[in-house]
Amino acid sequence: MAKAKGPKDKRGQNKRAARPFRLSALVWRLFKWGVFIGIGIPVALVVIYRFVPPPVTYLMVERAVEGKGLDYRWRNLSQISPTLVRAAIAAEDAKFCSHHGFDFDAIEKAMKNNQRRPGRVKGGSTISQQTAKNVFLWPQRSWVRKGLEAYFTSLIEVVWGKRRIMEVYLNVAEMGPGIYGAQAAAKTYFRTDASRLTPAQAARLVAILPSPNRYKAVGSGRYVQRRSRKIGGAAGTVRREGLAGCVLN
Repeated sequence: MAKAKGPKDKRGQNKRAARPFRLSALVWRLFKWGVFIGIGIPVALVVIYRFVPPPVTYLMVERAVEGKGLDYRWRNLSQISPTLVRAAIAAEDAKFCSHHGFDFDAIEKAMKNNQRRPGRVKGGSTISQQTAKNVFLWPQRSWVRKGLEAYFTSLIEVVWGKRRIMEVYLNVAEMGPGIYGAQAAAKTYFRTDASRLTPAQAARLVAILPSPNRYKAVGSGRYVQRRSRKIGGAAGTVRREGLAGCVLN
């Protein structure tokens, strides 16, 4: 009887041992799929968009659903006026050519400002961060989105480089209700091509970037007029000091 009991116990132990083995295999497969989705797909998209214009962004779809239309006309950087590049750097990210995606001084300054004036939230995002958010993420603020924004910012800094980041930024940035990028904005507001924007026109377009659905580049109020003059002056400094050298060779 003792001999007959031994094989039964052994078989029972084998059956019980097989369960955790199958469970661990399932966990391992799920882990591999998680790595592929979390790392492989984002990296693949970043590599593809290094050479191919993003077809559409989350914000474009959201605004279109809201009934604001969709005017998006891609132009290579060589087809966009250098005045717009300088104006964007002057207004949005003076250290664009010298940082690696993050301006920690600007972030610290923005945090202190938000603590003093909690009702008026001010961001410290660089052009690289804005581009990462615009192309790959959604507009609503959250810690999850900020974390993903930092991840994609690091990726595009390495894979794209500064010229491509600026090129994508100037093509997907919202510049009015349903208006995206330099070409659509130039045609809508000034009846001209993005390559022919004057310094004053470029300053007007950049001046409305913080709230493109609130402010107008043409027929604008005092705020936009005052801000555009300030940007125009700062753009002159960008040109004299070569602060756009990583983009404008």
